[in-house]
Amino acid sequence: MVKIINTVLCCSLFFILGCKSDDDAGVTPPTTQITNTVTSISNYGGSRNDAYTAVVATNDGGYIVTGYTQSIDGDITDKTVEEFDYWAVKYAADDTLQWSKTYGGSQDDRASQIIQTTDGGYALIGYSKSNDLDVIGNQGQKDFWMLKIDASGSISWQKDFGFSGNDKGITLIQTTDDGYLLGGIIDVTASGGLGTDKNLQINHAGGDYWVIKLDASGIKQWRKFYGGGQTDTLNDMIQTPDGGFLLIGDSDSTDVDVNNNNGGYDFWVVKISNTGTLIWEKSYGGSEIEKGYHITKTNDNNYIVVGDARSTDGDLTNSKGNADVWVLKINDAGNIIWQKNYGGTSFDSARSVITDTNGGFFITGSSRSLNIDASSNKGQNDVWILKIAENGNLKWQKSLGGSQIDFGYGIAQLQDGSIVVAGDTTSDDFDFPNNKGFKDALIIKIN
Repeated sequence: MVKIINTVLCCSLFFILGCKSDDDAGVTPPTTQITNTVTSISNYGGSRNDAYTAVVATNDGGYIVTGYTQSIDGDITDKTVEEFDYWAVKYAADDTLQWSKTYGGSQDDRASQIIQTTDGGYALIGYSKSNDLDVIGNQGQKDFWMLKIDASGSISWQKDFGFSGNDKGITLIQTTDDGYLLGGIIDVTASGGLGTDKNLQINHAGGDYWVIKLDASGIKQWRKFYGGGQTDTLNDMIQTPDGGFLLIGDSDSTDVDVNNNNGGYDFWVVKISNTGTLIWEKSYGGSEIEKGYHITKTNDNNYIVVGDARSTDGDLTNSKGNADVWVLKINDAGNIIWQKNYGGTSFDSARSVITDTNGGFFITGSSRSLNIDASSNKGQNDVWILKIAENGNLKWQKSLGGSQIDFGYGIAQLQDGSIVVAGDTTSDDFDFPNNKGFKDALIIKIN
């Protein structure tokens, strides 16, 4: 059942000193420099929990966001049950709402990523606990749930993958053969080792990286999992020029596929072939906890990986606080070109990075700091946006928030050069005074 939101979502305009971004979704923006000024901040949702988890620029100059909604009021007019559903909202370049739709069943369904596909439509990934309405084929608790929708948001097809445990879809890309690679976490123990197309002679346990390759019609071609005896969480992927893939996330395993763990959780990067064969894997970090969230390709054909870090040793040389934004530049073989910490003396994290067509990178996440690299904090977590140069030097940063928890999850640069940051907020003051409920979806626009 496709659910259509008919109301026009309202936008609130504020002038604040700003943030910024860029997009790696295949859209080439002009070479004009962003002036580092926020032009609008908009809350969306109802009286319950609503969030945007990702944003991508679209080929028509606009953008599309995804996330989840629990509300049945406010901006959400097509739901009657307060369970979470996927939520996709399409905007024109001038921020005009073009359409908004929700998808799901009667249980908990939450989208984490969206991409524009080569046919002009879109694909979404997340997890679903439902087995009714839009969701067909749930195998247990949480399953990977992929939706293919057309340019107007109507469902073309859907696919559910999982076993009896909690298998969580997190990321997807369209591959060069017009198929798809889905990524996330598999509960290996609950699956009985059945989530991989190979003879399993060794004991994986807990959660592993899980990738599923589909053709253009959504038919499964192969599936593999990677990890060890502890917890391995896949958060993002990118296809490499040789047709293979880099998988990034974090791991605290020290066995099976994981070698040279530095202690606690590390950034874990895995290179696989186009058929899923493990080519190499590397752990990056120190003796504490490092969590990798996102990867983008650089203009010189290397890669930037971002997340957060708590260590003061190992691969980290410039810790600034309890947790820092940590950025690694690596080459195609996984060797570190440079690494940098950003933050203050509290907790700071990066969730998304994109390459700026004018050079350098834009990063979004959150900050609880108000010193060193972070110039202000309104209370608890603020949305934090950074611009760094090609060599990693910090060019500027902006904190936007209220007295509660505010987070940036996705960032995109549009064809006109403007920047969109997507996230959520529980604040009702300072930079975010228009809260509609407990947690609102959030759009920040910068020109």
